[in-house]
Amino acid sequence: MAISDYPFIEAWRKVLTLSRLEPGQTVTILTSATTHPQTLACATTAAQSLGAIVNRLDLPPVNGEKALSRDALAYLGTTPLTGNRAAIAMLEASDIVLDLMTLLFSPEQHQILQTGTKILLAVEPPEVLMRMVPSMEDKERVTAAAARIAAAREMRVRSAAGTDLRCPLGEFPAISEYGFVDEPGRWDHWPSGFALTWPNEGQAQGHIVIDRGDILLPQKCYVQDPIHLTVENGYAVRIEGGLSAELLRDYMESFNDPEAYAISHIGWGLQPRARWSTLGLYDPEATIGMDARAFEGNFLFSLGPNNEAGGNRTTACHIDIPLRNCDVFLDEQPVVRQGKVLDKEQK
Repeated sequence: MAISDYPFIEAWRKVLTLSRLEPGQTVTILTSATTHPQTLACATTAAQSLGAIVNRLDLPPVNGEKALSRDALAYLGTTPLTGNRAAIAMLEASDIVLDLMTLLFSPEQHQILQTGTKILLAVEPPEVLMRMVPSMEDKERVTAAAARIAAAREMRVRSAAGTDLRCPLGEFPAISEYGFVDEPGRWDHWPSGFALTWPNEGQAQGHIVIDRGDILLPQKCYVQDPIHLTVENGYAVRIEGGLSAELLRDYMESFNDPEAYAISHIGWGLQPRARWSTLGLYDPEATIGMDARAFEGNFLFSLGPNNEAGGNRTTACHIDIPLRNCDVFLDEQPVVRQGKVLDKEQK
């Protein structure tokens, strides 16, 4: 159901207040051809109402001739900022950038963040944003999970479907995504709610079963029959199964890049207002599937790059895969049991 402007403006005011926007600071709203007009209008009004100086930077889309999907995460090649010194300078001079375009996995984004500029990505439909307006409670829960990841030296994942994956940890930081940007140089994503890291380079080992009802992104589809991934030395070396496996294998082969098969970020969802079942309720071209990434208790792993964590691996292919009904362990201590987060029981 559509939402009216007034509550959406109030939601933006809350997120910007949590992001410590102060009167007189500069907010630049980054837009492109697919930016939702209501999101743009309400974000602008909210920022102005809080006393910000508001700019809009509209950039043309790129990679459309290479991608197999209209999803902004379907091809991570160049970005509209690549070689665009004027645009980069404008964003570096801003206190907060509201990314309504989807700027990810790029050296330009890292460069901007290093100046202290904060970047908040918000590209889901307005009704999804409204349902998952972040809170301080979200931050406390996610940062507590990230602290547990940071202290661990191994993540192990098992499931009744047959997953048994071991991921040594320690080379890469633990990341918390809770939906607002309250520190200089912080990137976050509204909506979100999960903690994650990356396995040590080349060390993930085991077997992953993507079971019926699990989700592939950016395909935005529920798996119809199990997909079996054999993981050796940090890479998925075999993708086996029926039609769903064939479709995944063909998609990944289109990139012609061995780095696409590397195990990328790993973690679990912590957002109780996100729902596994909503994927089929939205136009696939209107959403990037954040409900699927963030729903409480999923084990979210990805294939592809690690440059967002400071690694050297880049690839145009990035696939996020949330699994249900998994057990997740940190140093053999359970944090998720059969898709149920244990943090409340462990307090």
